Amino acid sequence: MAESGSSRCFHLRQYRIKLTNKRSRVEHFPRVTLVLLCDLAPTSSVAIQTHNLRRLLHTVEALSELGPALTAEREFSETSRLMLSAIMEAAGAREGVLLLFNDKPAMLTSASAQGFALMPDPAFIPLLPKHVHALTAARGPIVLNSSTYSVFLSSNGNVAPELFKCLAPLKAGGRLAGVVALGRRPGDALYEDSELDALELLCSYIALAVQNHALTQTIAQRVSENLRLMASLHGFYDNALEAFATAIDVKHVNIHGHSLRVGRYAAAIGEAMGMESSDVAALRSAGYLHDIGKVAVDRRLFGKPGALNPEEIREMADHTTVGHQIVSSVQFPWPRIPEAVRWHHERSDGSGYPDKLGQDDVPLSVRIVGVADSFDAMTSARPYRAPLSVGSALSDLVRLAPDKFDPNVVQGLLIQVRRDAVGSNRTPFLDSMQVNIAATDIDQLAATLQYKVSRGRMYLTKESGH
Repeated sequence: MAESGSSRCFHLRQYRIKLTNKRSRVEHFPRVTLVLLCDLAPTSSVAIQTHNLRRLLHTVEALSELGPALTAEREFSETSRLMLSAIMEAAGAREGVLLLFNDKPAMLTSASAQGFALMPDPAFIPLLPKHVHALTAARGPIVLNSSTYSVFLSSNGNVAPELFKCLAPLKAGGRLAGVVALGRRPGDALYEDSELDALELLCSYIALAVQNHALTQTIAQRVSENLRLMASLHGFYDNALEAFATAIDVKHVNIHGHSLRVGRYAAAIGEAMGMESSDVAALRSAGYLHDIGKVAVDRRLFGKPGALNPEEIREMADHTTVGHQIVSSVQFPWPRIPEAVRWHHERSDGSGYPDKLGQDDVPLSVRIVGVADSFDAMTSARPYRAPLSVGSALSDLVRLAPDKFDPNVVQGLLIQVRRDAVGSNRTPFLDSMQVNIAATDIDQLAATLQYKVSRGRMYLTKESGH
């Protein structure tokens, strides 16, 4: 039965079509068939029936195309273009723009625009609280006129609100996510109820995609802000800990700069071993503080030209436990610092102090600080001996691995010194120290180290076979 002209035969609010990335059921009825059905509609029916059937067809087609568009993995700029195209086709619009809402400050910014002769990229429209409230409270699309422009939009942006003939707020969970603003239609026709219904149906899905994009952007922004904050905090910690390291080493001229160098060496070894940047930063800080317990050691022991007696050795060794007590009450960003302060004199065979731990009981970060500390001690002058050359110190470390030192850590040290030898380090590892060993000699030390480790494994394998 025909209905009155004021009613609509195909009221789209009665149809809620599930949006998926599967092929739409509309394909069971090819476009040609549906168009033919429209053309064969009884002549006694009012023309609006055929018109609305065609509009329903366009809307269903738009939904079937939007499913794959919204679920595909692509840049949002491309997704926004596809969404806007679908909306404009379903609404019969020649001009349109998809605007994203940002609440701080309240503003609409264009993500995609089509058809307008003059449209800035990006276009932006600042909003007052009354505009945000009006858009959020709107029930469905709005046909604009001279008396409603100022209700929903401000004229303080770089685009004139008068370009738009229809607005469709995009809302997800009752919150404004964006706006679809449509311009003129062919022949400057008005937006009628059928177009507005099609627009409302499509926008309910597009609002979800826009909201998801906004959430993703918010998460990415927060992560970026947190990383910047962490970087600034790490910079603050580095500067503060460098000051501590300098204060630790004022006990005697022979140890000036020792803690700073150990921090740099440890970080560089960690980098050569492929550690994450956060772990490298932790190594640097642990190196800066590893000797903080020496603030409690008698200054005269650092300048004593001869060997220390047993009591003096015990007092010097206590710097590990005293330091551990000092740093254990401090909340550092890196939890391994107290362990490095306490255990950097432990050795792989259990001969170290204070707890006589074996290699398996000492964390890798602590073993790295231990090698860095020993290397700097070997290559620095002491009241009772001259400094060793870089080559001699490396040879000693290779000789003492794996019994005393982790061979993988010593290998990381060799890598960094070799980079200095061939000039490939952007920042010299050894700073002002002279590299008096050739790259080929370092390669020989690395081969010796590898042979020692492999031979040990072969021996263990042979023994386990008995």
